[in-house]
Amino acid sequence: MGENARVAADYKGDYQELVDEISELLGAPATLENRDFELLAFGTYDSDDELDASALDPVRTRSILTRRSTAGVRTWFEGFGITRATGPVRIPPSPEAGVYRGRICLPVRHRGVVVGYVWLLEGEPGPTDAQLDAAMRVAGRIGALLADEAEAGAGLSRELRAVLTAEGGWQRDMAVAELRTALGPRADGPHTLICVAPWPSPDPDDAPSARSVPHAAALCTIPWGAAAQSLAVLVRLRSTAMDAPALAAAGRVLEEAEGAWGALGVRGGTEAATTEGGPAPSGSGTGARGGSGTGTRSGSGTGARGGSGKGARGAVPRGAGAAVAAAVAAGVAGAGRYTGGPGTAGFGGPAAGIGDPRVGLAELGAVWQEARAAAQAALAERHLGPVAQWRGIGPYRLLTALPPESAQDPAAGPLLSPAHRELARTAEVYLDCAGQAGRTASELGIHRQTLYYRLNRVEQLTGLDLDDGEDRLLLHMALKRARL
Repeated sequence: MGENARVAADYKGDYQELVDEISELLGAPATLENRDFELLAFGTYDSDDELDASALDPVRTRSILTRRSTAGVRTWFEGFGITRATGPVRIPPSPEAGVYRGRICLPVRHRGVVVGYVWLLEGEPGPTDAQLDAAMRVAGRIGALLADEAEAGAGLSRELRAVLTAEGGWQRDMAVAELRTALGPRADGPHTLICVAPWPSPDPDDAPSARSVPHAAALCTIPWGAAAQSLAVLVRLRSTAMDAPALAAAGRVLEEAEGAWGALGVRGGTEAATTEGGPAPSGSGTGARGGSGTGTRSGSGTGARGGSGKGARGAVPRGAGAAVAAAVAAGVAGAGRYTGGPGTAGFGGPAAGIGDPRVGLAELGAVWQEARAAAQAALAERHLGPVAQWRGIGPYRLLTALPPESAQDPAAGPLLSPAHRELARTAEVYLDCAGQAGRTASELGIHRQTLYYRLNRVEQLTGLDLDDGEDRLLLHMALKRARL
């Protein structure tokens, strides 16, 4: 591991800096993909001239937006011998394949094995042989870094699990120290954690390798509840202000989870069902945040938190995790989910939670709690998922921190019984709508008199006064907490 750490230290940077170096050498923006054609970094388009639209052909655009290429594109490019090449490979344009401009591929190798590819668009007059030789030397440095991180990441599951499961105090301090030593100089950079839950298998061999997840330094499985599992992913960041690496990693791992659940015959459902005793799901298009109102919680699809009203997780094709992450990065509301567990009518598929970034490793325990909380919130509230960030889950930042024994307040208990699920949903929508009767009735699709009757029944069951601010706060939080 000491040798690996020295290699990383020699480069004094990450893939992005090395890709920028190649872009500067050749005077053209370069992109770096691993050997599975997953995007790791790309050079910026830096020119005083007007942007050339031909530089954004479908293949390049899709690679940047979804951070990976299709199997067909991969097969097409590999047909030019790039997996065996030891030097630059020129690939002609093919409009029918979506490749409007020719490419130069620089194979990224380490000890004779291809570990990735650097791509450039052909131009006039094009790079000289001397420039390409210099770029290949940088590609060799990228190869060493890729191999180094793959080796380190493959062996860090034990260290990461120790940090995330330590009770605190000296035990966690020792676990963090071991992880810091294993990561080397990169341990002092910015990181965040992703929690994907539920994860379909506790077997470490069933988890993806850290190498296959963009920006992942390590990953491991962690218990989720009494019998289920979650997957923890430690993600490297260039700065604490950049969300894209974590979103890309979350999308990639979600895709793995979706595929694994699908192979087990478990898919996200669209039935209006929840865990027993919980309120009906919100955000379905007629629920708490799914309506067409114009408030900040509107589900019209125009707000950052608005649901699309398109239903549960099952409405998103399996394997769309990377695309969903890209949509979240662009501020587009993701598909929602119902509460419930695998195999239940309400299971809407796995969710990913992302903690707030920190510099260094000392606060990884807190970041993991944030990531877990965000995943819980995304499973409970469809409009928050499938990828939720800690900073965006609102009241669930507090609710997820409550101990399990506080899950049900005595006053709200009768309302949360299965027999009164409709009343619970009515109360939650009413409180989500800030007590606006007209808006509530519209979202529920009922007459105002019906609403008033239901609210009166809610008050009778709970003993709470819905005209009292503290009583309304208590009931609102109890209903939200019941989703968890």
